[in-house]
Amino acid sequence: MTNNASDALQAIQERNARVEAEKAWETSRSRRMSILVIIYITATIFLYGIDAEHPLVQGLVPAGGYLLSTLSLPWMKKRWIQKYHESAKS
Repeated sequence: MTNNASDALQAIQERNARVEAEKAWETSRSRRMSILVIIYITATIFLYGIDAEHPLVQGLVPAGGYLLSTLSLPWMKKRWIQKYHESAKS
């Protein structure tokens, strides 16, 4: 293998490793929980700012909505992919 080809292969392997790490982060529980906490804190601060009743409890609503949406996405994605492959065969 020439030096140029091996350099290209190494660059592809490095890129694949980066993409795999980013995919692992995107689907990780750590990422979901980090976003959940940020949403809760942001919503609670906003609710305090507008002087809402029970801002600590009401801050759970958007955070819970986010959590429910992330729990349903893998199921929805799998179903969408199945339908996509079925329609592509037709």
